[in-house]
Amino acid sequence: VLQIVKESQQQHGLRHGDFQRYRGYCSRRLRRLRKTLNFKMGNRHKFTGRKVTEEILSDNRYLLLILMDAERAWSYAMQLKQEANTEPRKRFHLLSRLRKAVKHAEELERLCESNRVDAKTKLEAQAYMAYLTGMLRFEHQEWKAAMEAFNKCKTIYEKLANAFTEEQAVLYNQRVEEISPNIRYCAYNIGDQSAMNELMQMRLRSGGTEGLLAEKLEALITQTRAKQAATMSEVEWRGRTVPVKIDKVRIFLLGLADNEAAIAQAENEETKERLFESLLSECRDAIQAVREELKPDQKQREHSLENDSGKVSNIQYLHSYLTYIKLSTAIKRNESMAKSLQKALLQQQRSDEDGKRTPRPQDLIRLYDIILQNLAELTQLPGLEEDKNFQKEIGLKTLVYKAYRCFFIAQSYVLVKKWSEALVLYERVLKYAREVQSGAGAHRNSLKELPDVQDLITQVNAEKYSLQAAAILDANDPHESESPSQVKDGKPLSERFETFCLDPSLVSKQVNLVRFPPGFQPIPCKPLFFDLALNHVAFPPLEDKVEQKAKSGLTGYIKGIFGFKS
Repeated sequence: VLQIVKESQQQHGLRHGDFQRYRGYCSRRLRRLRKTLNFKMGNRHKFTGRKVTEEILSDNRYLLLILMDAERAWSYAMQLKQEANTEPRKRFHLLSRLRKAVKHAEELERLCESNRVDAKTKLEAQAYMAYLTGMLRFEHQEWKAAMEAFNKCKTIYEKLANAFTEEQAVLYNQRVEEISPNIRYCAYNIGDQSAMNELMQMRLRSGGTEGLLAEKLEALITQTRAKQAATMSEVEWRGRTVPVKIDKVRIFLLGLADNEAAIAQAENEETKERLFESLLSECRDAIQAVREELKPDQKQREHSLENDSGKVSNIQYLHSYLTYIKLSTAIKRNESMAKSLQKALLQQQRSDEDGKRTPRPQDLIRLYDIILQNLAELTQLPGLEEDKNFQKEIGLKTLVYKAYRCFFIAQSYVLVKKWSEALVLYERVLKYAREVQSGAGAHRNSLKELPDVQDLITQVNAEKYSLQAAAILDANDPHESESPSQVKDGKPLSERFETFCLDPSLVSKQVNLVRFPPGFQPIPCKPLFFDLALNHVAFPPLEDKVEQKAKSGLTGYIKGIFGFKS
């Protein structure tokens, strides 16, 4: 039963949480089964109900009919559960479909009591019915009945897992892990306070619960902190006690220690990153709540500044405290990321693997830039400008991270063989490290969480010697200075046939063979013709012809007026 259900769910939508698609699959499969078994419910004109009985259990597909009926009702209930977040009335329909699923599961269990069904299927049918019953009781908030049903289901699956091979037991163990948070949640609601701690540990280990329990568990954690927050009225930071009146801030401050402990106990970097993001998100929400209180209190804060000779108001000091928590958490997160990148960088240097993108020193430089920016913001928090110890601590932390930033900048210069720049930066690292050691004194406790400066000094001294040796070898290497492959004059291949040059670009997609378009070349112009002989030509006189023409012209004009014809 469980294998059929899981395979169908994974292949038809539930891998992505698409319950509507899975419900459609169940309906189509039911229609195919009824048609194949000739087990139709009447015809198109009239409905005639038929039930599966023990007498007709000649084919296991009759049991599959009832199983698909139960799965269809269950998937519809889960679809309605997703929609009920925005439409609360759908919760009644959800409960109705769950009751329908339980009814089909009971019928399946009753039919499996037949002698034609093997013992394994009988047990799985009982576990399936207990699982759906537990979910129905869970939605009705009948915690004791739900816990009994889930415990029965868990017991059956554990026994089945022990009775079969490891490959078959994986499926049963997965279902047991799904049920365990529900059992602990029911135990907590019954009155077992230790179950709350177990739920919290499961949430931290697994990276958050899924499915039916997720929203209820988050609401339970918030509700528990809210009850504790009712007794919390003030918080002390750097010698000043500040009253806390905003409920969201109280809840955040109560959960701060638990979140920090969870981050410290995180097993891998992915879980730690998720917890950091969750803590930062809660902190931003708390800061936003304080800002909303700050806006109408602007005039009152200005008045208090005048009366208290520059001392900030309580609400402003609380805002500075929350901002300090946010920036400190961001620094810790970036430092954690920097440590994981450093480990990856060392493994890369040892293995020199090709393929996927490998970390570079430039990635670490960016992280330390962000850390230094956060430290600069810490020094500007209202109410802490006159706190000399605080400013001294931040100054020392800034020097530590500047030293590490310079170190990785030097590493990036070493990769491109800029030896002199790298050596100067190594000296700057040593300068910062010595300033930290000389100024640590009374602030050693605040520097315990920071990277060890002495280890950095040792590493820099070793890197300096290796850098000097690499620079000497590079200067004495004749291949580096005389290799024809280093000559890059930009000429195309057609213009340097006489010169041997190892040009790797010839086998790339951008081959420089000829100049295109070709350059301009001088050519002779089209000749111009100047007629100089015309200036020396003497034309014949035409005066006599001009006069005769004038006379004949006048006589003809007069004759024409008076009508004489010649």
